Amino acid sequence: MTARSSSLPRSAAVAAVVATALAGGLLAGSSAASATATASATASAETRIHDIQGTTRISPLAGQQVTDVSGIVTGVRTYGSKGFWFQDPEADSNAATSEGVFVFTSSAPTVAVGDAVKVSGTVGEYIPGGTPSGNQSVTQISKPAVTVVSSGNALPEPVTISAKSVPSSYAPEGDPAAGGSINALPLKPSAYALDYYESLEGSNVRIGSSRVVGATDPYAELWVTVKPGENDNRRGGTVYGSYTSQNTGRLQIQQLAPVSQRPFPKANVGDVLSGTTEGPLDFNRFGGYTLTARTLGTVTDRGLERESTRPQRRGELAVATYNVENLDPGDPQTKFDALAAAVVDNLASPDILTLEEIQDNNGAKNDGTVSAEETLKKFTTAIAAAGGPSYAWRTVDPVNNKDGGQPGGNIRNVFLFNPERVSFTDRGAGDATTATGVVREKGRAALTLSPGRIDPANAAWENSRKPLAGEFTFRGRTVFVIANHFGSKGGDEGLASHHQPPVRKSEVKRLEQAQSVNAFVKDILKAQRNADVLVLGDINDFEFSATTKALTADGALYPAVKSLPRSERYSYVFQGNSQVLDQILTSPSIGKFSYDSVHINAEFAEQNSDHDPQVIRFRP
Repeated sequence: MTARSSSLPRSAAVAAVVATALAGGLLAGSSAASATATASATASAETRIHDIQGTTRISPLAGQQVTDVSGIVTGVRTYGSKGFWFQDPEADSNAATSEGVFVFTSSAPTVAVGDAVKVSGTVGEYIPGGTPSGNQSVTQISKPAVTVVSSGNALPEPVTISAKSVPSSYAPEGDPAAGGSINALPLKPSAYALDYYESLEGSNVRIGSSRVVGATDPYAELWVTVKPGENDNRRGGTVYGSYTSQNTGRLQIQQLAPVSQRPFPKANVGDVLSGTTEGPLDFNRFGGYTLTARTLGTVTDRGLERESTRPQRRGELAVATYNVENLDPGDPQTKFDALAAAVVDNLASPDILTLEEIQDNNGAKNDGTVSAEETLKKFTTAIAAAGGPSYAWRTVDPVNNKDGGQPGGNIRNVFLFNPERVSFTDRGAGDATTATGVVREKGRAALTLSPGRIDPANAAWENSRKPLAGEFTFRGRTVFVIANHFGSKGGDEGLASHHQPPVRKSEVKRLEQAQSVNAFVKDILKAQRNADVLVLGDINDFEFSATTKALTADGALYPAVKSLPRSERYSYVFQGNSQVLDQILTSPSIGKFSYDSVHINAEFAEQNSDHDPQVIRFRP
């Protein structure tokens, strides 16, 4: 196990509990004065935990040695980052200072919950995920010498986190002089949610019965909200509607016991984590503030069901998009069958279906294979076996390892279509590096290559999936369909970053990609003003984002998800926020349509993909 490093200085404090008083369950000296931190000084023997934590995110004692810091053990972690939390049972009067702190032991700790201990060691700041992650740091004591004074003591009374205690404002604006960081700003726990949670870092906390807003994931964690009614919807989720509305009641829940010792409950969005959940408040690399449950409530199933869209009518064209999450022939047949059943039963066998994350014939095996014929044959066979149509397909194979995604997997965009309802117009022989263009034929727009890739030499598409354009005909009317899988949000800082607002560096590439697609759509509309154009796929960005604004620039496209009520606009659930990533955008000629975000995956612990498919129906 690699030791947690102290790569930042951090918040202040000092607390002492006399050993004999602790042994008797009493506390003397609660008015101990705070030590003044200096670069080289060793903290006083009277140091207490709230002096170590201090009133900002960075301890004023970071880098210093502390001696005989007293408290009661409130949680022990024997896996992952091993150590324990301990807490001063007598709090000071300052709401900004936490009374608990983590002790990093590197090996399995030998203390038990309820032990009164004295800890000596080095105060430091550990950044989960490292400095590049932008995460806030966790104050800790490392290289500890631990003395157990007594055992079986009552734990400090937990702080109840509730709808009333968590502020509605998420975070203060970062200090421009510090690069937008909030690290050095004084904590205002009554004003900002991030400050409130930080003021409880390492402390024993609890929540009452709370609604699940992020389903149990493979890492044995789920998300709840302590704020009923905060941007919630009819299915129990918490909808993410803007950069300034972060849903402050969200809290990640893990447990202290390894899953091998105590199975973690499976919960879907809308279920309730009933009873009391109690334990130390930590900061997690992949979710921010996390209640590491010593005592975990029970899940009450609220019976969330997977949605099904209505079938298209005779004169309607149904077009859908679905990210099938790295599908390759090596996946179990059960995955193919489940995805196929979703296409038939939940999506009502759309006439055209664009797919994202179709891998090549041997998946992640990195041997130069780029064809996905076997993947598509296995999938379309499964759809037919499920009672669906015999879909045909079109795609353009990528250059090996040039489109991002899992190395060797060669994910790409694909068209499936029902040849009994629509026809595909094949033009030329497009390849991975040749761009399709737009010409005017007999007064109408046409593609030079169909299927063909849009602007593949543009730097915006480097190491990213290139858009796939195709011409379809439905009841004598041409429909241009552009399948997309924009660059991911990988590398962006989390919502709980110490930069506020967080740095979203991935947006730069998606903005350029959106501009490229927008320019291509304008070429079609220039050739034929009333052309029917659909741009769809995993856009990896919100309906209110700069990416979407660039796609829709000059009125070329409209984000159809905006036709839904705000509470229904989502295709993905991330850290308890139900949000839009998958989109269908329409050209101006498609004025009337029926849109559906079909919720079959993102809200459930059992998923066939992490995305919900989208479908649009209209009369060309």
